Amino acid sequence: MNLRAVAATLFAFALLLPSPAEAATPITHVAIYRGPAGCDDCSENVAKALHRLNPDYQIDYVGADEAIDITPHTLARYDLYVQPGGGQDIPDALRSLGDARIEAIRGYVANGGRYLGLCMGAYLADDSNLGLIPQDLDGEAGRPGFEVPGIADAAVQVTWEGKRDHVFFQDGPYFPKADPSAPYKPIATYRNGDVAAARYTYEKGVVVLSGPHPEAGREWFENADIPLSKMPRGDLFGALIRNL
Repeated sequence: MNLRAVAATLFAFALLLPSPAEAATPITHVAIYRGPAGCDDCSENVAKALHRLNPDYQIDYVGADEAIDITPHTLARYDLYVQPGGGQDIPDALRSLGDARIEAIRGYVANGGRYLGLCMGAYLADDSNLGLIPQDLDGEAGRPGFEVPGIADAAVQVTWEGKRDHVFFQDGPYFPKADPSAPYKPIATYRNGDVAAARYTYEKGVVVLSGPHPEAGREWFENADIPLSKMPRGDLFGALIRNL
């Protein structure tokens, strides 16, 4: 048998196989939490950002006061669950979800679901709350070398997938280096090198968390009196979705 011919055939066949990212189920149906654990307009802003990426996304708002509640049965129909930004009271936000919804979210991700957490949604994913990552999270504001000392809205410098940019920041967390046994991939860093966004796995599922708000639209910058020149130039929110 001609070994070179066999090797060439195997190589050609390998090229036809999908990569792991390509083999993943495409995101078409998205659940976005809306309720007291989120801030005013945060859920709607995520929906707008998703539709800027792909107008064909099917999006439902889910929560206790929505037509669709958060249960194992309802979450099973979605390719992605998004927990948007919220206020400053993380324990109260967790209580507002309630034990049954917490278990439904955790079970959804454990069974292969995808979780996107933005700012408060990232804090809620930590070990002391939803338990989707193996660390507790703390705020980036006031960290050594970070340009924002407190909770005021700001545009901060980041390096996002290797490119320098600005992004809307609202007292978000940073992500400490994970235990070597826990799969962890930094997506973005703040100017001081702290991790601003990261990808984790939780059992069979994927968890992508962002401290800042790459989904923030023009109105957020205008309302915070931040120059529009500080809006992201790159597709930062799209990078989060691609990592899912």
